[in-house]
Amino acid sequence: MIRLLTMALLCVFSANAISHGMSAEDQARILNAGHLEYMHLGATHMLSGYDHLLFLFGVMFFLTRFRDILKFITAFTVGHSITLVLATLWGITANYYLVDAVIALTVCYKAFDNLDGFKKYFQMSSPNLTSMVFIFGLIHGFGLSTRLQQLPLGDNGLVLKILSFNIGVEVGQIIALCVMFVILLAWRKTASFHRFSKAANAALMMAGGLLLLMQLHGYLHTAHPHDFPLNQDDHHHAHEDMQRTLAPISNTPKTFDLGTNSFPGLLPEQQKEQKYQPDEHSHDGEHYHSH
Repeated sequence: MIRLLTMALLCVFSANAISHGMSAEDQARILNAGHLEYMHLGATHMLSGYDHLLFLFGVMFFLTRFRDILKFITAFTVGHSITLVLATLWGITANYYLVDAVIALTVCYKAFDNLDGFKKYFQMSSPNLTSMVFIFGLIHGFGLSTRLQQLPLGDNGLVLKILSFNIGVEVGQIIALCVMFVILLAWRKTASFHRFSKAANAALMMAGGLLLLMQLHGYLHTAHPHDFPLNQDDHHHAHEDMQRTLAPISNTPKTFDLGTNSFPGLLPEQQKEQKYQPDEHSHDGEHYHSH
């Protein structure tokens, strides 16, 4: 189980995980799509929605009775259906990186609750879980809506398109919950569940925290495109410039001085480790330059 959690975390931290959203292929495929295509898109989007799945995993973690599972999942479903449908229908949107950052906080919250953090650190009972799951469902639904609104939905049959997508989301959610239920049911029968349940929820909280940082990083690229460009080549150079301001061993600036053919401020042994190699490249395929 620990290996499975580790693999899940690695998937979350991968470069592909950051791209969770509506791709250019999705946008092209949905132009003349029918309701079945919208359902399929909703299901696949939910199944690839690592932030939604992590939250649901946290909700399911200690639930053993089917009645409790049904109650909390119903509250979550009603919540995210409300905001998904209404926000999309009324065109209410926001920066999806910020919305996903809040969703990441819901993952941290549920892990904190599973660790009994409210009693340990605040000497209080946990807030009513049904109400919190409903409220968090509203947030998750708004996140789904911001992604859905990236598609060219048009005006014809808009309500049915939204409902079809929402039905697909529910289908994907049921599939994910069934898998989680089987895994947790089998794990609870072993001694390792009680031994590693705290570690698992600590890992869940860490995953939520790293998701939060990833989404805030994405927000910087959209809110400040000149300082944090989204173009792949410019993006690389922006990060390269930030790295170039610090020496590998100290905080000494390491800008190369062409006049002295050295890096001012570095010790002689550090000078040997630094080599100035002009990187000749082109941004348009014709005009080459170097930094």
